[in-house]
Amino acid sequence: MKKSVGIIGANGYTGSELVRLLAFHPNVEIKLLYSRSKAGVKISDLYPDLDSVCDLVLENTLRPVDILFLCLPHTESAKWLAERPADDEVLIIDLGNDFRLSTHFGSRDFVYGLPEIHFDQIKKANSIANPGCFATAIQLGLLPLAKENLLKDIYTTGITGSTGAGQSLQATTHFTWRNDNISAYKTLNHQHVDEVVKQLNLLNKNEVELNFVPWRGDFSRGIFTTSVVKTDLSLEAVYDLYEQFYKNSPFVKISKKAIDMKQVVNTNFCTIQIEKKGNKIAIHSAIDNLLKGASGQAVQNMNIANGWAQDLGLNLKPLAF
Repeated sequence: MKKSVGIIGANGYTGSELVRLLAFHPNVEIKLLYSRSKAGVKISDLYPDLDSVCDLVLENTLRPVDILFLCLPHTESAKWLAERPADDEVLIIDLGNDFRLSTHFGSRDFVYGLPEIHFDQIKKANSIANPGCFATAIQLGLLPLAKENLLKDIYTTGITGSTGAGQSLQATTHFTWRNDNISAYKTLNHQHVDEVVKQLNLLNKNEVELNFVPWRGDFSRGIFTTSVVKTDLSLEAVYDLYEQFYKNSPFVKISKKAIDMKQVVNTNFCTIQIEKKGNKIAIHSAIDNLLKGASGQAVQNMNIANGWAQDLGLNLKPLAF
């Protein structure tokens, strides 16, 4: 019997991406698309590509479901749950940032949903805090080094597509501003820094410092990050660490050839490449911000929590052009 799914905030980018994925998932059925601002509107009227995929109408009344995805603006999920508590048997996956650092809420304890290090906890969870998009790309690039206590000072740059800013129109999301343009923002002060440091410190015995400069890119989706750290290990030894660490992680691919962002756009994969000069290594990692950085990882977490194969409903190919 299929499990019923509700998506709160289904009109946004991550919510609509969940519709695209779950409409073809063999073990679930979408029963509720909730929107406060677009109630009464058919989801395919907002996203015409969903015309032959989902014919549900957005609504602002709730109904019981087995699995609830919260695709609300940051800080809104806690307010939502405070006003509308869900039974403990309902699996809640929050795509916002409300429970990534502060994990306890009412009768629920949220597990940080990065499967590559928290698989066993996710498997038993009824509440999952989906990681941030930049946080996912950066962590996957650094976790094998953290496990060997090889991290201290980290210098990271990363560039993201316009969908990372959400659907609400802002001055820096206009086509005329984004096109043929890049800019740094939230330099050394991005909201994902604390999240990344907390998780790295779970593995790394010494406290790490992350110096992160994010960039806005002139493309729609995707993230490419580069982290530079010091190590005396050979490049071959570093690659061995990564291949061993991720040997059971179906969505992380290690490459010895140069990588690019298009290899992962429209997939739930993270691709990693490493380069070395002197005593410094540069770790490049690329993900799709809306999939492995958000909705795809949320589905992966749903699969794990239900005892299903991690890649169920996530067999996607990248867009070559």
